[in-house]
Amino acid sequence: MPKTKEQKRTILKELSQKIAKAKSIIFTKYSRLGVKDNEELRLRLRRENNEYYVAKKTLFDLSLKDMAIAGLDIKKFDGQVAAVFGYGDEVSPAKIVGQFKKEKEDKIEFIGGILENKFIDAAEVASLAKLPTRKELYAQIVGSINAPVSGLVNALAGNIRKLVQVLKAVEEKK
Repeated sequence: MPKTKEQKRTILKELSQKIAKAKSIIFTKYSRLGVKDNEELRLRLRRENNEYYVAKKTLFDLSLKDMAIAGLDIKKFDGQVAAVFGYGDEVSPAKIVGQFKKEKEDKIEFIGGILENKFIDAAEVASLAKLPTRKELYAQIVGSINAPVSGLVNALAGNIRKLVQVLKAVEEKK
């Protein structure tokens, strides 16, 4: 049953709020995605403070019109379009959908996205999906900071070990 104008206005208002709140938006083509897979993807995205939203391309287009992003024309996308709104980490939606895409044998595809108020194409979204997450980057930074300190500790401990070995050898001679 078609939606009434009031329902469409409500959806449009809701979409505008989600767009204003989102740090990144990824557009996907989901036509081969079943209900069970769809729910699994939504659950994974929710865990990382993301949201999967399906609406008509016309409504997406109307809600994004205020942003005036060059190169973005949702109506030109083929098939059904869903948006993944990233509210926390900007890369998180692309990573989760990319991982899901690998596991489910291409039942979902990247079409493009919006990052820092600029349109990015499917190839750029796929490259975003390959980047490490914010937590992984923090772990790498902490590891990099910790490496010289632990190297110094091992070097100092090595000298002390050698001193203990020399003293033990001297003791055994006497």
